[in-house]
Amino acid sequence: MTLMLSLPALAARVDTLDVVSASMNRTLRTAIVLPERYKKAKQPLPVLYLLHGGTGSFRDWLTKTADKTLLQRLADQFNLIIVTPDGDPTSYYFDSPLVKTSQFETFISKELIDKIDNTYRTVRDRKGRIIAGLSMGGHGAMFISSRHPELYAAAGSMSGVMNINTATWKVPADFAKSRSENFAKLLGPPKEGDAPYPGYTMVTLADKLKANNLPLIFDIGVDDFLIETNRDLHRQLMANQTPHDYTERPGGHTWDYWENALPYQLLFFSKILKANGVLSL
Repeated sequence: MTLMLSLPALAARVDTLDVVSASMNRTLRTAIVLPERYKKAKQPLPVLYLLHGGTGSFRDWLTKTADKTLLQRLADQFNLIIVTPDGDPTSYYFDSPLVKTSQFETFISKELIDKIDNTYRTVRDRKGRIIAGLSMGGHGAMFISSRHPELYAAAGSMSGVMNINTATWKVPADFAKSRSENFAKLLGPPKEGDAPYPGYTMVTLADKLKANNLPLIFDIGVDDFLIETNRDLHRQLMANQTPHDYTERPGGHTWDYWENALPYQLLFFSKILKANGVLSL
């Protein structure tokens, strides 16, 4: 079922799509922002898959920024489709070996792409597909792209959780405990050490990122509680000589920060899509 939202002041169109997940045996909602030129253009358009953060939903990027037209304007500016899927409140976008209803790597990388490509005029190739996200979604974008580099032209993270060891987060003890219990529920008991879930957290995947050779951009605010996890990954990528774009700028873990960060990431992505011959501005 597709529902069209009325946005009279904007040229872009927003659809809401129900996406069936066979892997989880349930249906999830996704918003799709279509640029003005979509209705007239005959050529397929590139797609940005944009993931939400913890305790969020597929509507966050459309409703929580101060500028409620942000995604519509960016879709029009860069002439691309923006897809904001639901990722549950605390899935962290991996396939849980323990919870059958939390298989978000499969959902995002397979089921969602298939649905979008079969519903809209998209570039059905990695050269026209980007993935990015904020916080939990930043982890999800980096993690899924690291596991499926054949699907994406580039990946980005804003204020991403680069280490799911909550001891590395500058947060109150009760919040750290609740998230640790969530990871144990999804992944099982943690291993000893600074990165208790190797293979599921970005600070253990620096060599994988180097081998994939996928263009990467990630940024974080200097007052963000996750800054040390981002600095850790940045140091590792510098040490193993993995090309990437890393920025620290003023701000915290807030929508003001993400609203400012997303246009910068789209400038980065647009250069890649243009070089791939799939972006018409």
